[in-house]
Amino acid sequence: MQLNTHLNIDRSLCGKVTRLEEGYAEVLLHTTRQMGADAQGLVHGGFLFGAADYAAMSTVNDPYVVLGASTSKFIAPVKVGDVVLCKACVASEKGKKKEVSVTAFVADKPVFEGTFTTFVLEKHVLD
Repeated sequence: MQLNTHLNIDRSLCGKVTRLEEGYAEVLLHTTRQMGADAQGLVHGGFLFGAADYAAMSTVNDPYVVLGASTSKFIAPVKVGDVVLCKACVASEKGKKKEVSVTAFVADKPVFEGTFTTFVLEKHVLD
């Protein structure tokens, strides 16, 4: 399956799509020193959220998908050098609205859970 959305995203910041199926995607994020928030190497949660959001958008896989809302829970810390795998699947859909569930893991340990409410528009949100 071909990726049809967020084609210009910086993969070094948001991860890389490693698996893509109808209603399902996986994004792999290699955390770097630049993502660290402190001297101990705690990765800023915004990078984890960005990878999860990218996984949600990839799951919907439409050029005009936008994020409408989200809820998220940071379960465990991520440190510089960790490899994060975000697994996303469409949980429900009604018309143009799709709810996408995302869980992120370091090894087999969950570090993040989120629900992303997406909408597929008829044209680009900036048009």
